[in-house]
Amino acid sequence: MFDTHSIARSLSEANLADAQVDAITEAVRRAADHGDHVTSEQFKAGLAEMRTEIAGLRADLTWRMPAVAGLAIAALRLF
Repeated sequence: MFDTHSIARSLSEANLADAQVDAITEAVRRAADHGDHVTSEQFKAGLAEMRTEIAGLRADLTWRMPAVAGLAIAALRLF
């Protein structure tokens, strides 16, 4: 749970207006109460999945780039 009093105090110390402090603190409280947060384990699993997808794309590009370069050179030789 977030310490909204601490957040409000920090914002006040940063010379924000009372209305701004109240609005930001309320927004943070609502976000914390929403309860739909990603756990550390979920984040790590998603990151691992994304890295696997990137590795697959990188492998895909590894053979495509030389093929495109070869086609470009062949096309230039025709002219």
